[in-house]
Amino acid sequence: MRVAVTGGGGFLGSHLCEALMRRGDSVVCLDNFSTGEPENIAHLRAHPAFEFLHTDVSVAVDVPGRIDAVAHLASPASPPDYLRRPLQTLAVGSRGTENCLRLARRHDARFVLASTSEVYGDPLVHPQGEDYWGNVNPVGPRSVYDEAKRYAEAVSAAYRRSHSVNAGILRIFNTYGPRMRPQDGRVVSSFITQALAGEPLTIYGDGKQTRSFCYVDDLVRGIVAMLDSPEAGPFNLGNPAERTVTELAELVLGITGATSELQYHPLPVDDPVRRRPVITRAQERLGWYPEVGIEEGLRRTVEWFAARPRDVAAGAAAIRGGQQDGPAVMSAGTAAEAGF
Repeated sequence: MRVAVTGGGGFLGSHLCEALMRRGDSVVCLDNFSTGEPENIAHLRAHPAFEFLHTDVSVAVDVPGRIDAVAHLASPASPPDYLRRPLQTLAVGSRGTENCLRLARRHDARFVLASTSEVYGDPLVHPQGEDYWGNVNPVGPRSVYDEAKRYAEAVSAAYRRSHSVNAGILRIFNTYGPRMRPQDGRVVSSFITQALAGEPLTIYGDGKQTRSFCYVDDLVRGIVAMLDSPEAGPFNLGNPAERTVTELAELVLGITGATSELQYHPLPVDDPVRRRPVITRAQERLGWYPEVGIEEGLRRTVEWFAARPRDVAAGAAAIRGGQQDGPAVMSAGTAAEAGF
């Protein structure tokens, strides 16, 4: 296939571009690097199966030539990013999603939306299945991301019903791995950065809040399976192995060998207490389930970070600076899901 990947220069998007090219697809990567990094795709730029378009999909999406599928991953995804860019986050979830749906409609192409477990908000149901409608504060600081993704799901479903667009929805839970930015505010990258820098690991709340961490290679397999499927979804993609934030911190300390202490701070506004996906639908309809255990996934991620000491040092400094702005900005005890 020839696949358009929006947000293809981001953490998750760059891994998806690689996976598609490895199996013989060609990729058109769209990004404006508002949160992505050019170095994530630098090794792909010379490949004949790779094209790059510098564009903001919330303004326009114009891809020359035939397109067989559209994977819409473009969006700020970590708390510091979407809190710094609230209007841009809402725009890419609304206008950006509809522009990508129009592209898919023009080409009669498969469309896959990378939504998020944030649509469940601070869930009153645990674990979270796709039939749960969520508990979201529509005017809270996190709402710019949560509601942008909820709208993106609504407009995708409407295009499927009204215009017969072959649209599918994935709800992505916490994902981690190489190419995460050290200062992006996600709990895995923050803990690894702080541990490697010999600094205290910052936990917001009492550390008993839980998350389910999925390694990026597993997550990308799920996206590819959805691109190959006609299913509408929504499907949860995530690892159902639930861990507390304190347990994660202790794992990172064990793998890095760091002796950093744990420091506890107040919980950010609207921060969810528990997150764990029910993945039965994805298992049954996509044949997908995670395979990489958290110890192995963290080891690979730590190795990637450790090979970039300058980035780690800069990231640690940025985390220290973010902490001065309060937990609403630097939410190291949480993690937005995809990191596109």
